Amino acid sequence: MPEKTNTRHAFDAAAKDGIRTAHRRRRATLTPADLEAAGAALAVHGAAWAESLSGGKPATFCVYLGIGVEPPTLPLITALHGNGHQVLLPVCEPGRELSWVFWSPEAGFERSKYAPILEPAGPRHGPDVAGEAIALFIPATAVDLEGNRVGQGGGYYDKFLGHLATAGKEIPLAAVIYDDELLPAGHIPAEEFDRPVPAVLAPSGLRSLASGL
Repeated sequence: MPEKTNTRHAFDAAAKDGIRTAHRRRRATLTPADLEAAGAALAVHGAAWAESLSGGKPATFCVYLGIGVEPPTLPLITALHGNGHQVLLPVCEPGRELSWVFWSPEAGFERSKYAPILEPAGPRHGPDVAGEAIALFIPATAVDLEGNRVGQGGGYYDKFLGHLATAGKEIPLAAVIYDDELLPAGHIPAEEFDRPVPAVLAPSGLRSLASGL
């Protein structure tokens, strides 16, 4: 049985790597104009969702900084802050853990020691602070209609979401993708440690999935 389980895990991991690679190649063809348009649309739809969740009152949201040809999230981060909300951005720590920093327009960014991302400078907070957010915007390279997600391959968010589940925190979340990265149901293999996402945020809007709350 262990041998069969290990073989299945290797197969699923290889399938995810293939999906991740294919979508990264497609992202590499995006133009600056494509990225600008996507970022503006994500900000509009993401901010509207945030307002519907917060009832127009100040709240805290966990986001992340999309870099390169990833879906641009800085316009969304800026919009949330401009609407009076607090924005937490992640910092990768040893052991695939995440800490969190409150963002402001004056905040600087630095290259992560553990992942190919930019991280905010500033005091770091643990998962308890992030657990007070009323919604999470998380990265993905693809999601299928059942909510199965291909992330960046580091496992940080699966571990973080596992911590929230263990603590009994059911926080609305959306994976941020481009429109053509929403795949048919069953297209992405689900492993034991994977956490399905209930919604995706794409330039065309927010969409609830089969795993939605």
